[in-house]
Amino acid sequence: MDLGLDKIMTRRTMSMPLAFQASQHLDLKVQRHAELLPEYLRQEQRLLEALLDSHQLTRLGPGCYRYLVTSLQVFQLQVRPIVSLQIEHGDQCLVMRALDCELEGLGLVDDFKLTLEANLVATASGLVGDANLSVSVSQPPLLKLIPRRMLESTGESILTGILAGIKARVGQQLMADFRHWQREQASLPSETSRRQSLKKTAAV
Repeated sequence: MDLGLDKIMTRRTMSMPLAFQASQHLDLKVQRHAELLPEYLRQEQRLLEALLDSHQLTRLGPGCYRYLVTSLQVFQLQVRPIVSLQIEHGDQCLVMRALDCELEGLGLVDDFKLTLEANLVATASGLVGDANLSVSVSQPPLLKLIPRRMLESTGESILTGILAGIKARVGQQLMADFRHWQREQASLPSETSRRQSLKKTAAV
């Protein structure tokens, strides 16, 4: 009886999908012009191109994008997720969710599921945010001989690396673009100046 139960439990464990997840928290102080962050967060496409690799990002429509994640090495397999993203705005925040995900590199996989939810919130002193990324998928035939826990540990390391890379881009590329956007805004004529210019033109 015990042997029979062991076999049943083994089959159930093998049939269960692999599952792994990662999360990151951001608390970034902005020394100058933090009051402009809410408006900057509404520059949707510009912000995403600074946050992600712009060469791998395609705009599908308002608030909808497709992103080709950089190829990932999973033991002897090269895997490349293609993620459909939805962007939503609040008063002082931006929320990014994954709607769908295709997978290249694992062959025919029916049960692959990727879940992503990330947010950036503008505060009086900077940006705060959280990102959660999780994946579930059946064990690929080419990796059947590798222990399940080893695969899940590798998957968690990969997801953690993806989120850490995005967090680093927030502190570097995104902040650099925020400063560039500030200079662009400062160089634009104010509404009052535009009205005065129009009055002068009309008078002439």
